[in-house]
Amino acid sequence: MHLPKGIVLSEKDVPKNLVKKPKILVIGGGGREHALVWKLSQSPQNPKIYCIPGNPGIGRYAECITEDITAISKLCDIAKEKKIDITIVGPELPLSLGITDRFNLYGLKVFGPTKSAAQLESSKIFAKQLMAECNIPTSPYSVFYDAKKAKEFIKYMQEPIVIKANGLAAGKGVFVCDTLEDGIKAIDILLVEKRFGISGSTIIIEKKLEGEEISFMTITDGKTILPITSSQDHKALKNRDRGPNTGGMGAYSPVPLVNEELQKRIMDTIMIPAITGISEKYGEPYKGVLYAGIMLVDENPFVLEFNVRFGDPEAQPIMMRLGTDLLTVIQSCSLGTLDKIDLTWKNENAVCVVAASEGYPGPYRKGRSVRGLTKINEEDVKVFHSGTAIKDMKLVTNGGRVLGVTALGSSLSEAVTKAYLALSEIKFDGMYYRDDIALRGMGYEI
Repeated sequence: MHLPKGIVLSEKDVPKNLVKKPKILVIGGGGREHALVWKLSQSPQNPKIYCIPGNPGIGRYAECITEDITAISKLCDIAKEKKIDITIVGPELPLSLGITDRFNLYGLKVFGPTKSAAQLESSKIFAKQLMAECNIPTSPYSVFYDAKKAKEFIKYMQEPIVIKANGLAAGKGVFVCDTLEDGIKAIDILLVEKRFGISGSTIIIEKKLEGEEISFMTITDGKTILPITSSQDHKALKNRDRGPNTGGMGAYSPVPLVNEELQKRIMDTIMIPAITGISEKYGEPYKGVLYAGIMLVDENPFVLEFNVRFGDPEAQPIMMRLGTDLLTVIQSCSLGTLDKIDLTWKNENAVCVVAASEGYPGPYRKGRSVRGLTKINEEDVKVFHSGTAIKDMKLVTNGGRVLGVTALGSSLSEAVTKAYLALSEIKFDGMYYRDDIALRGMGYEI
């Protein structure tokens, strides 16, 4: 196109076929990544999206590439070969292995913190030490490597405790112990049976905090820190928060009790000190998402854990409510211009209910036929795939958490109703889900 001298076109004036589409690579293949890819696909920038390894749901919006997400060198090669403009890392494991460091080394833009900063999630001991250095409120704790000493310690504790694997355990390495017997069993699982391998070879034992638990996330470019709308996860497998911990059986957003005053207090006493502290510790800006699992004890926030990425399943309702273009937000984090971004949220409530495989979080069967998804075609209901695959041209289960049925509603009760109505259309052998997701948000005791 030849233009007279002195005439400058804005991007909106250029024919769409002449505008370069940004190329985006998303790492991961779960419900969180499905929600991120779905939201990215709505960007007015019309990006070309790749996903490694992806899943059948993600495949509707992105080109899926089969590769091990821990093969950092290969991921780097793919990003170079595809001329990726920015890579978005979903799961914690690649971050803990240093994918950001490797991509930075080759001048590849990546959304997510460095390996050093990712220790906030990959090592609970590291996180506790940083919280102590930054005066961030958290529960007192002790560290143990030896099962016998750990058991002797809990015999003298007169209150409920929480026992945690130090390393990454996909959300399953936390044991809430109300009795001595519970504590001994948890220690045996971690230090004797070694079910979590090296991740559970060191444990921390801390006092159990009683109160209301919420998920609170921020996004930062290393200079500007913006709060993300509140959410609440349901970690226990069974109704009324009973049973073993899972990666999350459902979530909703926003949380009614998180008002502006509480949000500011969490930002001032937890999120800003943590991001500032980790940045000063390593002399490099923290870029990406920082998630804090928070217990409100008499309305005072205490940190239960840090994660260094979007939560799962919290990401699903959060992405449903996000009004701002996600791609623009992530690009701003990379460019250091997050201060120019106004994060907006839809007024509606969003609820995600997870359909899991029988046996999860323990052993479970794969390959079971998933039916009924074609019956769900409402604009405000999305089914995000967490653990699915295609076998013999049919959709089958391929994980512990299989689907995240997520709905928007003008009220929390309306969103809950829509989610469970959609879920009633879905069938697979051994399907299990909680039927009390978000009831606490509506004022019910569970």
